Amino acid sequence: MKLNLQSIESAPESSRPLLEGAQASFGFIPNLLGTLANAPAALEGYLALSGALGKSSLSPVEQEVITITASVENGCRYCVAGHTTIGQMRKVDADVLVALREGMAIADPKLESLREFTLAVVRDRGWVSEEQQEAFFKAGYTPAQALEVVLGVTMKTLSNYTNHLVKTPLDPAFAANEWRESATV
Repeated sequence: MKLNLQSIESAPESSRPLLEGAQASFGFIPNLLGTLANAPAALEGYLALSGALGKSSLSPVEQEVITITASVENGCRYCVAGHTTIGQMRKVDADVLVALREGMAIADPKLESLREFTLAVVRDRGWVSEEQQEAFFKAGYTPAQALEVVLGVTMKTLSNYTNHLVKTPLDPAFAANEWRESATV
């Protein structure tokens, strides 16, 4: 499917203020947002989900564990590169980022529990077993945080699937963290 990357000037009127906000926040309009701007409701929904995840009780590192895990599992090159870059900005440990990108276990047991729970949410479409839920809670997470994981997975599902449909080109700002699926994922 071919969609134009929208700029502030070319976007539908109701997408323009949202793109202006992205420009102010990032210093550029990420191609994902320029693509979503073709459907103002989709852009608004993505930004609302992103903002809600940012207000969750999960730390910035935990938020990136969720977003990268879901993006790797969904095979989204754009989002893995983008969230690796964001993770670096958020001071996520380099070893954690490497493990996430390779679909491998994280050395930190609590973050690994979060990664495993996120994988279960994605793979099992929310039908996470009682055992997996208990392991997540035993690691120190709460039932409310389980819902925040679902929030993060929902946000990434929207962006991952959008990127798959339109083959969103990678922004230069994310190019250093380009990602390709490996045999381990």
